[in-house]
Amino acid sequence: MKEKCKIAVIQYQSRAGCPEENTRLGVRLMEKAKEQGADLVLFPECWITGYAFPEFDDEIPVKEIEKTEAFRAWAECTITEDSAFLDVFQKKARELQMGVVVTSLTRGNRRPRNTAFLLGRDGEILLRYDKVHTCDFSSERMLESGDAFFVAEFDGVQFGIMICYDREYPESARVLMMKGAEIILVPNDCSEMFHRVNTLSTRAYENMTGVVMANPPGKGKGHSCALSPIVWDENGDCDNRIFVAGEQEGLFLAEFDLPALRYYRSHEMMGNTFRKVKAYAPLMEETIAPPFCRHHQNQKE
Repeated sequence: MKEKCKIAVIQYQSRAGCPEENTRLGVRLMEKAKEQGADLVLFPECWITGYAFPEFDDEIPVKEIEKTEAFRAWAECTITEDSAFLDVFQKKARELQMGVVVTSLTRGNRRPRNTAFLLGRDGEILLRYDKVHTCDFSSERMLESGDAFFVAEFDGVQFGIMICYDREYPESARVLMMKGAEIILVPNDCSEMFHRVNTLSTRAYENMTGVVMANPPGKGKGHSCALSPIVWDENGDCDNRIFVAGEQEGLFLAEFDLPALRYYRSHEMMGNTFRKVKAYAPLMEETIAPPFCRHHQNQKE
């Protein structure tokens, strides 16, 4: 069993509508990560296609948007699991003998989905995750939502994936923890990152999981991070950050001490052991959200 897991976090920007360019850059970054000893590479959200949507007024219903030429042209630019672009990443993973989480807008049943693929060292798709919490108050209302969270094993480690806005809902990480996730990977693409990193720090602590997030660079963006559930170090200092990047582009490495992580998970009081599930019944009930703030409708997330 490996004692260390090294994850390369990609803080670069892909270009909307340029899958060939994004794929070439992605391959170069995988090669760079391999040179630095990474076991696994994590890309930001929608890397292959770029994170972009056709522009429509917020008041137009999705069923009307679906009828437009702009929507159909955009939807045709998404990929499937047999895409040549995804195949390039699979072949490069096999060549380099490393894992990768690569992301893209993908074909859905009626509308595209926001998807992450965990590829193994042999290029095999170990896990496909379709974003559950799509931002239905903004352009992502044009997407189909996924309906489940998944965990898969890579190099003897149990990995889960959640994407961007999933991060705002504690249930996302909680379900992954309940399914056995030891490290949660978070492809991301948004700004206002200070409080979002704090949210992920809480997710790591309350679920006793490592959390790694990749976000594109830029003013108000960046801040890709790796967080440990182990909050206190041997000196009693309270800081669970493995790293938090700035706003500049770069490739950042997170190394997890697996024996230490597993010892902590088996001896501390967070996570699953002392949960009082009988009191959680309201979480299973449908609730009515308060009116949505117009300020937030003008933001991606």
